[in-house]
Amino acid sequence: MSREQILNNAQIVLADEVVRGCVVLENGRIRDISTTLSQSPAAEDMQGDFLMPGFIELHTDNLERYMNPRPGVDWPSSAAVLAHDAQLVSSGITTVFDALSIGDVSPKQTRLAQLPKMIEAIGQGVRDGLTRSDHLLHLRCEVSHELTLQMFEELVDHELVRLVSVMDHTPGQRQFVKIEKYREYYQGKYHLSDAEMEAFIHKQTTNAAKYSEEFRKSIVGMCQSKGIALASHDDATADHVHESAAAGMTIAEFPTTREAADLSHKLGLNVLMGAPNIVRGGSHSGNIAAAELARHGVLDILSSDYYPSSLLQAVHGLATMEQGYSLPRAVSTVSLAPATAVGLHDRGEIAVGKRADLIQVKDLGKQYIVKQVFSQGQRVY
Repeated sequence: MSREQILNNAQIVLADEVVRGCVVLENGRIRDISTTLSQSPAAEDMQGDFLMPGFIELHTDNLERYMNPRPGVDWPSSAAVLAHDAQLVSSGITTVFDALSIGDVSPKQTRLAQLPKMIEAIGQGVRDGLTRSDHLLHLRCEVSHELTLQMFEELVDHELVRLVSVMDHTPGQRQFVKIEKYREYYQGKYHLSDAEMEAFIHKQTTNAAKYSEEFRKSIVGMCQSKGIALASHDDATADHVHESAAAGMTIAEFPTTREAADLSHKLGLNVLMGAPNIVRGGSHSGNIAAAELARHGVLDILSSDYYPSSLLQAVHGLATMEQGYSLPRAVSTVSLAPATAVGLHDRGEIAVGKRADLIQVKDLGKQYIVKQVFSQGQRVY
């Protein structure tokens, strides 16, 4: 039996404009969009709030915070996934690519131990129908780690894997061109002594020379053969970008320079930056600011990275800042653009036939807040 829903009296954020009217849903899809108000007594009044497409998050390691809420504390993984999922959906995220690291560049080596537990817990939550966001996997491959290729080969055929990024966090290049920033980040995060830090830098540099090139080529080749979307990570130079483009990558994650971002955008790679970068006004690593890229029209996708609610905050920031984006374009950076970049053509915009993944958003002037979230027409928040 078909089930009709009418979301009435909304400011509907379409791909290229905002219109006042109603959206009709049926069986989890968008059946109709009208610029007149419904007179049906069954229609739900959106009270003039924005109706936006559900957000699509391509890169978040937010789950790790729930797995290890304090140093030395391992939380039950199934409970961690559900708590993580609840935070995502309350932030308007209806599709998430949980970013899981293969190859650990931390001196404590905690991520590798967590990886199997996180994958199993995410998969179990999806199979049991307990997650409210649509969960997929983004494998982040650290090519300078000795176990990366072996682990990738074991995971690449997992049914939820839809995105792979190729990373190299070797000191002195890409994200950490400035060694002092590398020291500041790792010593501050892991409380290393100067001697421990020097040993860590030596190990990472040695491993990169031994593994990075071979592992990168192998991983890219497997993704190409299996049709898995590819992303570069921390490209800094024109050579980096040309290498990424030649590999068929569709996303440039966190380019560190204006040169790399401009060229990535020109060559058809979607430039992805962190929404916290917009909210905070700059990069914690001292690299290019996302707002600067937006002002030059080369910011394509936003990711919440480590702070889920930053997506909506950043949409507000992009839409209200000087020389920023229109509201439809700002919303596209967290919906249509990421969906298109990874081949999810059934969602990402409010359009007839698309999934009824929708967010009711109230404008408080200085910020937006999420009032309701629908996933395939079902209210999930």
